[in-house]
Amino acid sequence: MIITLIREPVIEESTTTIISLLEEAYACRTNNLKRSIDLAQKALSMSREANDKGLMGKSLTRISLFSMIMGEYENALLTAEEAIKYFGELNDEKGIADAKYNIAGVYYKTNNYHLGLVNLVDCITIYRKFNDYHNLSRAHKSLGTIYDYFGDEKNAVKTYEDAIKAGQKAGDLNLESNAYNNLSSIYIKRNDIEKAEELIERAINIKRKTGDIRGLAFSLYGRAKVNMAKKNFKQADVDFNAAIDIHLEMGETLGLGMAYQKLANLYQQMGLFQKSKEILTKGLEFSTTHNIVMLKYKCYFLFYKLFKLEDDPVNALKYLELYHKERETVINAQTLKVIENYELITQMEANEKKAQLQKAEIIKKKDIAEQTARVKQDFLSTMSHEIRTPLNAIITIASLLDEKVEKNEQQLVDTLRFSSNNLLMIINDFLDFTKLDAGKAKLEFRSANFRKLFENIKNTYDGLAKEKGINLRLNIDAKVRDHYELDETKISQIIGNLVTNALKFTESGLVNINVKTLRRDECTDKLLFEVSDTGTGIENDQLENIFDSFFQPQTITTRKQGGTGLGLSIVKKLVELHGSTIHVNSEVGKGSVFYFSLQLRIAGAPEKIVAKNLDFLSGKTVLLAEDNLVNAMLIRKLLSNWKMTSEHAVNGIEAVEKSKSKVYDFILMDIHMPEMDGYEATWSIHQEGNPNSKTPIFALTADVTAESHDEYVPRFDGFLRKPIEIDKMLEAFVKNL
Repeated sequence: MIITLIREPVIEESTTTIISLLEEAYACRTNNLKRSIDLAQKALSMSREANDKGLMGKSLTRISLFSMIMGEYENALLTAEEAIKYFGELNDEKGIADAKYNIAGVYYKTNNYHLGLVNLVDCITIYRKFNDYHNLSRAHKSLGTIYDYFGDEKNAVKTYEDAIKAGQKAGDLNLESNAYNNLSSIYIKRNDIEKAEELIERAINIKRKTGDIRGLAFSLYGRAKVNMAKKNFKQADVDFNAAIDIHLEMGETLGLGMAYQKLANLYQQMGLFQKSKEILTKGLEFSTTHNIVMLKYKCYFLFYKLFKLEDDPVNALKYLELYHKERETVINAQTLKVIENYELITQMEANEKKAQLQKAEIIKKKDIAEQTARVKQDFLSTMSHEIRTPLNAIITIASLLDEKVEKNEQQLVDTLRFSSNNLLMIINDFLDFTKLDAGKAKLEFRSANFRKLFENIKNTYDGLAKEKGINLRLNIDAKVRDHYELDETKISQIIGNLVTNALKFTESGLVNINVKTLRRDECTDKLLFEVSDTGTGIENDQLENIFDSFFQPQTITTRKQGGTGLGLSIVKKLVELHGSTIHVNSEVGKGSVFYFSLQLRIAGAPEKIVAKNLDFLSGKTVLLAEDNLVNAMLIRKLLSNWKMTSEHAVNGIEAVEKSKSKVYDFILMDIHMPEMDGYEATWSIHQEGNPNSKTPIFALTADVTAESHDEYVPRFDGFLRKPIEIDKMLEAFVKNL
């Protein structure tokens, strides 16, 4: 046990160090290739010591890449093949693809194009599977190079463009600019020098910006070719030599050989034959040493041209024969194999088209799903408006009567209010569930009197508990503070649904609401909320389904308990909306405990509006846009109780016209109205030149989906839902006076 405790951190530290070494090795390859190799070798040694096959494979792949760049092709192949062995044992497809990319690079740089092609196709297939855009860009660029060598400009351009797109998706400017280099060369062949120059200058700017010195050498080489095409030989000479200096310093083989051959070509065009031969001799020796056959026969051909210009037919013929022999050896054999393997490319493109068709089908299904969601949203909007609007009238009338009825009539008003609120609660359960299910619900935090909130929740259900002879108790830990920032409505829904559920399944005994402090910090407290009962309890096999929508326990054999079956599902979703989880412990015949914890921010006491002293609202003017005449009458009556003056508009058009005639202190705007809805009317009123363009406008709606229309919400200063919550309307007026 002691050994384990000592070794585990060491192994973890070693793994972190190896990964860090490999990341640094890859990052510095653009300006210090020798350091890259040293770091990768060190990572490999540490990986072997740790016997970590995954890290050994990654280290070998990096060494293979750096060896390939430096022209050490045999070592590049050996290390890549060893890496593939380790990745194969681990079933690591991505690792295999990375190693195969290096093998492909060796093959196409040594003129084994068909083998390069096969390996690149394998790489691209795997990189697409993993959405690895970084390596997709590298592989596409290499594949484009093979097309380019064989004169297939159409496929070369398409593949280079794919490399650019993948580089952009990967967010890697260097990958993007690498493909610009190659594209520029194709545009030179097409004699579109302006486009070629634009691309190569873009590449140079990127390389200088990112500090990719090795890549800059290839871009300078590309600009030199552009200057050759423009007959700007002096600048071409400067760029070629700058590229050669960087390649020599970085140990880049292929780039150096290419630059030697092109510089010799430049000197030949400038008439500097002796200088051309000297550089060409270097290029030929270099290509022979590193087995770069394509470059080798290009050097032979340039020697042929030089001796021909110098009127030396013997040497001219000698190099022409060498050129044809070398070229035929490479081109004839390789072309046949590449043509055979073009079937791989064709199949790959066919698969890509198939994937695009599948993507189109997915998009189509997504559109159908979105359309279905819109229909559902429209239905929800209409239903909530149509049901809640008459309820608004009933509940508002009950509130107005409450202040005026005699004592012997008070029970009738209380019954009316309780029944209408109960009906509203059932409707809200369904509407809130739909919003939660669609991910549209949001938390609205504000300072709240915590103890008073829970006392109100208890008082709400006291009557129902007493009717059943159940003792409903509220127990709040003394350490719980008086005020927190919370969404009172949603906390009330959570606790209310849990209490309702507890009372429903308890015939005698107790229902407890408990709040305990788990942890106190400087700014927040973590509280535990529990609702327990002595009811029927829940069978173990039903516990996992208890929070499902419309679930009713099998113990229910009559409609005695009632309800929609949505209460606990809503509780679960609301608790999750707070970032927590609801739990339940239950024993049949003894009862259940539902509990969850919340991290609440400590708050000061909320500003309270004293309803009995509303003189500050006296004389304030309100424009009410409401198409339902009963609701309009009740709201105006409520406003008159606060000594406010109101004017009524029956639709949006009339509201806009009235807004042009005088300035109001507030505007209450119903959303669903004929002729012109509240959204459009509000937009019109906000236009410059309207006297009420700065007047606070509140959306007054029974539509629970209204606040989910993101494009419309900013038009209003707030949303007041029907049935009217008097305190919230007062609060809105006070905040916007």
